Amino acid sequence: MSDYPAVIPMIAYRDGPKAMDWLATAFGFKERARMTTTEGRLSHGEMEAGDGLIMLATPSPDYEGPKQHREGCEQARKWSSVPYIVDGVLVYVGDVGAHFERARGAGARILSEVEDGENGKRYRVEDLEGHRWMFMERS
Repeated sequence: MSDYPAVIPMIAYRDGPKAMDWLATAFGFKERARMTTTEGRLSHGEMEAGDGLIMLATPSPDYEGPKQHREGCEQARKWSSVPYIVDGVLVYVGDVGAHFERARGAGARILSEVEDGENGKRYRVEDLEGHRWMFMERS
């Protein structure tokens, strides 16, 4: 496991295989590993994001992603009303403008347009199950 980064976000998805396909299309992540059960549930998935890595799985049939959870929980709707990253992942990309257009074209929920910050250009977005991401271009 020496080729793994020191920190790896582990993200649960209700439909892991669909999420992997969507993350590849919308965010340009590259599939590294996919293990599914006979029922088609994702038991383990890995996606490369530049020189980083995320792991994905569907923990149980009862799991609800953030988007689904918000639909039945007033408190979750409240804390998700801001465009900020709540329990999300920051990913550096080479061209944040092009990345933004790719994500928007794939139907990602845009939380903020591309903005210039003191540390570089960035935008915020939700994926198909409501997990939040910030993509940033180093200045």
